[in-house]
Amino acid sequence: MSSPAQFRNHESVLDSSRTASLRLGGDREGCLEARNFTRRTLGGWSLGHCTDDALTVVTELTSNAVLHGLPHLSTDQFDVRLRLTLRRSHLMCAVTDPGDSPPLYPHPGDDLLEHGRGLHIVEALAEHWGWTRRSPVGKTVWAMLPTRTSTT
Repeated sequence: MSSPAQFRNHESVLDSSRTASLRLGGDREGCLEARNFTRRTLGGWSLGHCTDDALTVVTELTSNAVLHGLPHLSTDQFDVRLRLTLRRSHLMCAVTDPGDSPPLYPHPGDDLLEHGRGLHIVEALAEHWGWTRRSPVGKTVWAMLPTRTSTT
């Protein structure tokens, strides 16, 4: 199983002219908002064939950010940001949160855990995924989904 890539420079992740972004609050309703935003954006970009995978990835990344990336003291001071970037042959789904801890990727043998399998799903759907440290605090977790239609 591959480990996620890590980039130190966020410009290497977000360098496309076709970008849509959404600021989410620190509550669970943000995940529904992110799904609706993703569905509308992909429809506008004529990427209906990518919608199911993108919705799954965005749901995993935003729920991880809301559950693990926000300080538990006062969530109205912090937010989560979703950015969708359309590249030539990929859709980049990136979620930024103020947490400094890297995303938790379960180790083999953790099969009985109730939580923590979301990044396995992201890895299965994405061609590449990883995370980027933000300065002065925070991180962006991202996944690249192919946009080409299969010719099978």
